[in-house]
Amino acid sequence: MMISTRGRYALRVMIDIAEHNTGEYITLKEIADRQEISEKYLENILPALTKAGFLDGLRGKGGGYKLACMPESCAVGSILKLVEGNFVPVSCMEDKPNKCRRAYECRTLPMWQQFQAVVDKFFGSITIADLCNQKTYENNYVI
Repeated sequence: MMISTRGRYALRVMIDIAEHNTGEYITLKEIADRQEISEKYLENILPALTKAGFLDGLRGKGGGYKLACMPESCAVGSILKLVEGNFVPVSCMEDKPNKCRRAYECRTLPMWQQFQAVVDKFFGSITIADLCNQKTYENNYVI
């Protein structure tokens, strides 16, 4: 499992908007300049965050983006799942229910399921507020 540039950039954008939150809309250009990410690339990420309710977007003069959720309630796991799409360690876990004909006898599937549960719990326990506050993470716990 590897987090793509899209996932990493989505988190950077959410942190940027949270840290520069004045209640006003922040332009795409401002975000792109601060984060050194092309506007074109961000144009592919921000609509998904807006549609999912993480951001509010406004077009036109005076428009831009602002948080639609409190940073304390924006879980990293939810954002990554949104922009990464499927977030599983092995392909046989992509379908629910598992359609692999060997799933019932697979000796490794329980291990992959437990691994997925650990990943979900870890990323689900971290919020944008945590990242803004630069907390460190050790042994799957926020410290």
